[in-house]
Amino acid sequence: MFLPSAYFADVRRRLPAIIALTGHPGEPRNLMTRLDLPGRMARAIAAHQARPTVLVMMRPSVVLPRDTECVDVPGGPQAQTYFATDVRNAVTAHYRVAAGRESWGILGGSTGGYCALKIAMTHPGAFSAAVSLSGYYKTIVDRTTGDLFGHDRTLARRNDLMWRLANLPAPPVSVLVTSSRKGESDYLPTERFAAAVRPPMRAWSLILPSGGHNFNTWNRELPQALPWLARQLGP
Repeated sequence: MFLPSAYFADVRRRLPAIIALTGHPGEPRNLMTRLDLPGRMARAIAAHQARPTVLVMMRPSVVLPRDTECVDVPGGPQAQTYFATDVRNAVTAHYRVAAGRESWGILGGSTGGYCALKIAMTHPGAFSAAVSLSGYYKTIVDRTTGDLFGHDRTLARRNDLMWRLANLPAPPVSVLVTSSRKGESDYLPTERFAAAVRPPMRAWSLILPSGGHNFNTWNRELPQALPWLARQLGP
């Protein structure tokens, strides 16, 4: 958890918040030691690139070692609801964080990026903006996930972000997606996703000439991506 100095300066003030997610399996401390999210946020606030914002730093995997892909698994972990409802309720109950959707954003890398987009698109009443760093757009199902959908094809489709864009009403959220023209397999899917977005949803993309699916690439993107997300949020 990162609380900016403004949190302590005015005890009547409620601040916006960002849930920041690692990849899978992920280690939450990497958000501090490898990506320096608290330092980046503090510097962006000091430079007036972002208003004071709380960071809630987590991993997307709620029942390790299983990878739940932020899915509400039938008869199993309700991972999506946990982040969209339980985490928000717990934070607003114990910290001076505003409860409205306009005050909440979500960010992640890799699996965390997929989760950030999906949660914001599925729960626009809870989040107004999201950032996906090298994320993907359809649930990965493999030996680490097991059966996430209980053979429910409708549930599987609803976790496919391209299917959602094509078949469901566009949610009123703003998203930023990132990739690299060389070195990342998600470049073309990212371009297709951004091109498929329709109002009231809005999409921006940050595409590097070259990069990889790694912390080095995300460190090059965060100086723009993190302040962008904070600027989307209102008090």
